[in-house]
Amino acid sequence: MANLQEKIAKAFPEAKMTEGEILLVEIPDNKLHELVKSLRDDAETPFDYLVTIVGMDWVTSLGCVYYLTSTKTKEFVSVKVSTEDRDNPCLTSIADLYRIAGIYEREVYDFYGIVFAGNPDMRRLFLSIDWKGFPLRKDYDADPALNPPTTDSERQSDFTQTYTRQADGTVKREEVRVFGEDDFVVNIGPQHPATHGVLRFRTAVDGETIKKIDVYMGYIHRGVEKLCEDLTYMQTLHFMDRLDYFSAHNYHHGLCLCIEKAAGIEVPRRAQILRVIFDELSRIASHCLFMGTFCMDLGATTMLFYTLRVREQILDIMEKTCGARMTFNYDVIGGVMAEPDPDLKKDIRALLDTIPANVKEYKKIFTGNVIAKNRMEGVGILSREDAISYAITGPSGRASGWACDVRKTHPYAVYPELKFEQVVREEGDSMVRFNNRLDEVEQSAAILEQLLEMLPDEGEICAKVPKVLKLPQGHWFQVVEGCRGLFGVYIESDGSTKPFRLKLATPSLPAAAVVDHITSGMKIADLITIGGSMDYIVPDMDR
Repeated sequence: MANLQEKIAKAFPEAKMTEGEILLVEIPDNKLHELVKSLRDDAETPFDYLVTIVGMDWVTSLGCVYYLTSTKTKEFVSVKVSTEDRDNPCLTSIADLYRIAGIYEREVYDFYGIVFAGNPDMRRLFLSIDWKGFPLRKDYDADPALNPPTTDSERQSDFTQTYTRQADGTVKREEVRVFGEDDFVVNIGPQHPATHGVLRFRTAVDGETIKKIDVYMGYIHRGVEKLCEDLTYMQTLHFMDRLDYFSAHNYHHGLCLCIEKAAGIEVPRRAQILRVIFDELSRIASHCLFMGTFCMDLGATTMLFYTLRVREQILDIMEKTCGARMTFNYDVIGGVMAEPDPDLKKDIRALLDTIPANVKEYKKIFTGNVIAKNRMEGVGILSREDAISYAITGPSGRASGWACDVRKTHPYAVYPELKFEQVVREEGDSMVRFNNRLDEVEQSAAILEQLLEMLPDEGEICAKVPKVLKLPQGHWFQVVEGCRGLFGVYIESDGSTKPFRLKLATPSLPAAAVVDHITSGMKIADLITIGGSMDYIVPDMDR
């Protein structure tokens, strides 16, 4: 990292660097694109993966913090850019450097009103095009009268905006069409069961062939990040069950780790083991539900009932300890909430005894089926390069040859002590995305076997945590491996009992954003296969 700092200081003398767990580089906006491009293209440490863009309102200025990772060295770097123009804030786009940046910038525009010069599609991402104000700004007026509920259909537009910086420094706004003037556009969703929630694909077709998809995500927004700004750190935890509800334990784990890192809290070893046990149980349950619903999307309804047997067995285990089957609230700051059920080890061993036979059964019923092969093999191919550029992590990213498992690349809790394999395949199609999840069930089962041997019957389950928790001034970033990929938590603290900013980077937003790219030229029926294979969860993208 010292070598990187030398390179940046030499090429960008105006850059201000702050050392920490992750190097922070503050750069003027007119040098942002050049800096990020040099980081992406660096020969020794290419920062080719854009994890997230954190929109910020620092009261006196607006701006962004970019988190970049090198898939080669696994190092992180963050870049900060800001503007003091609150009336017409404008920053330089990096959408030409990372394919996912276009979507991330639209999210920042939606909530902060910052336009990005050079982004080809500068529309709101979640909120109505008629929404007044930008909700994550500190001066946002939340008066319901400004945005009253309406019984009218939401106004639609076939146009988007682009902003271009002129030679004299002014910004020129232009309107461009989303689709071609003669395109035939149909709506798939938001009520269609195969969109897995209220997600709408505005789809331009030529007969049965897909030309372009415009993903509309804004039907379910609950404003979790905004709500967290008015809650104590303890009160923010319960929202993690309500994003990717199948990764509830994993997401709780990620937020707790970030807060504990900031507060200097050391979690007892027994609690760390229990957290990972429930993370891996969640992974198996999630993958089983994915396999069942995906097969049902393709017409193989029987498969759902086979996979639900295992998932129900896992939910029974969780219910005994957590008292719930979906919103668990088991991880707390400092450890876990309660002692595990006395039957935990016995119940998990009974589950593990069934896994090999169940996996064999799934393969016999579905993956060897000639109809399934024809529907999935070679359909929705995503290359490794595009998976990285679109930030497609989890089993889907690993199906494209990208070894991106956070448990291996940035291990946390007791994962460094565990022996398991990353399931990586090269083909990048819908079939291998399915098979990756099937194989990961076996890997999680192997992890659970080890954890049961490691788990002591007695011991501390939670560290002593102040009843009123204040984090010091500063910012922290933590990543964990959810069931669908990388889950990132950014916290910025002003020293009070509430987060000044809490940003959640989820894997489902990129998974939906890439659908247009991998369905182009495919048939409408293939959209059902491809969308299902990406395994996105709508509340996870529309937070």
